[in-house]
Amino acid sequence: MDITPGLGTHISGYTRPRYAEDISYPLRSRAVVFDDGNTQVVYVQNDLLLLAREQFEVAKARAHELTGIPAENMMMSCTHTHFGPATYRMFRDDAEDEYVEWLLPRIGDTVKLAQTRLQPAVIGHISGSCPEETHNRRWWMKDGSVLMNPPVGGEELVRPAGPTDPEVVLLVAETPDGEPIAAIANYSLHYVGGAPNVLSADYFGAFAEALQRMAGGSFVAIMANGCCGDINNVDRSKPPSDRPRPYPDYQVDRVGNVLAAECWKRWSALEEMQEEATVAASLACPKYRRRTKAEEEERIVAGGRRAVDQIGEKWPDSVERYAQMREKMDTLPLEIETVIQALRIGDLGMVSFPGEFFVEYGLNTKRNSPFERTMTVELANDWIGYVPTDQGLDQGSYETWLSPTSRVAKGSEDLFLDAAHECLLKVASTAGKK
Repeated sequence: MDITPGLGTHISGYTRPRYAEDISYPLRSRAVVFDDGNTQVVYVQNDLLLLAREQFEVAKARAHELTGIPAENMMMSCTHTHFGPATYRMFRDDAEDEYVEWLLPRIGDTVKLAQTRLQPAVIGHISGSCPEETHNRRWWMKDGSVLMNPPVGGEELVRPAGPTDPEVVLLVAETPDGEPIAAIANYSLHYVGGAPNVLSADYFGAFAEALQRMAGGSFVAIMANGCCGDINNVDRSKPPSDRPRPYPDYQVDRVGNVLAAECWKRWSALEEMQEEATVAASLACPKYRRRTKAEEEERIVAGGRRAVDQIGEKWPDSVERYAQMREKMDTLPLEIETVIQALRIGDLGMVSFPGEFFVEYGLNTKRNSPFERTMTVELANDWIGYVPTDQGLDQGSYETWLSPTSRVAKGSEDLFLDAAHECLLKVASTAGKK
């Protein structure tokens, strides 16, 4: 379903307000329902910056009302495009409340449409690799600090502060005659970006169009972002190019085309498709602890460099704002419940995380998964901001500055990884068709 708002909409995702003057790739809500004859599970992707748990729950309630599918069998996520409407109050952004009120039932409608259009299918999955488009955006600097997005090719760069995950996982559903019905891909990469006042589904929209073009058909094509809270597509080790981008969507189109080409190449190599497969879902609601203002001050001092200095260097007009947000954080409960979920689609596992999780979460989850192949989907079912590893919190930089966008306390890493692993084990042990 098309969920693009009107022109003039407040676009979220930057520290300054922006308002829509044009539309590039329309925003969509895309759903796929899998039915093994006993159980139905749903994956829904939305071209939005984020949705909070209570917002997802409204959409799931609508979908359940229309379809009868239990809410715990629905995995819903956002692409985190920074060129969509403000769906949640953040920084100085006011949410587009009327749009959100219209939006949430439409997401439920998307699930109903998918269920209505169920048809016999065979499925298959395969992995590819695209290392050229995924780079860790956090770097160790010569002064011993870690910075997000330091100057490209700068002399102060030492090495990336973390790994990347170049795997592209692809799940496809076709008719028994080989016509495409749906394709879900998974890759650990943040949004790419375009013109500031243009509504856009970013490379997720470009990917969908390109894959349909390559496969020669019209079907539901989804690119789900994996754990990529510290990942973007800029290789900061290379000197900046003197060649300007030829048009605003150059990066969006290029990344979408590259990933679609890799998926189509792997799809074309799929030799075996499953005619029967078990589907299952499992959901956990762990409680994480948020950081306090006192803990944040201790963390900053222990890091040897005050966070306010880095804020001032990157966004001089945001120093006071971050100070105010730190003051307000202690008004939140110390323990906050969130959602971790797993789906099983045959011998493929999907596990979701409720925020912008560092790439190590995805790598560790895949490494310990009971499945042959596992997708990790972030910004799903809830939004709790950036979730660094414990080591990442010690390193500091933007993703760790205490605010609504970064609140998880140190010591939570194992909590999330254990919950994800337990959910995967539960769906892997489900009896049924193999």
